[in-house]
Amino acid sequence: MEWRRGIGALGAAALLAACSGGADVGQSCDSVGSADECVTNAICTDEPGGNVCAEICQEDTDCPSAYFCDSVPGSSEDTCQIRR
Repeated sequence: MEWRRGIGALGAAALLAACSGGADVGQSCDSVGSADECVTNAICTDEPGGNVCAEICQEDTDCPSAYFCDSVPGSSEDTCQIRR
């Protein structure tokens, strides 16, 4: 009986994860400027290796050292983008 509860909890967790957003920061996405494909506080951004979900930022200091805060085409948000 205990294993059934465990399976039910795992199924509920998977369902919540599927409904709670999209791709994590750094994972691929299709539509630049779309927040719908990415987890909360991230937007699809064009990067040299392809489109990825990137963290929303307000200024350069919000980003890791190899990144800077820049505008995203098709969006009013800025994201942390790799320095090119």
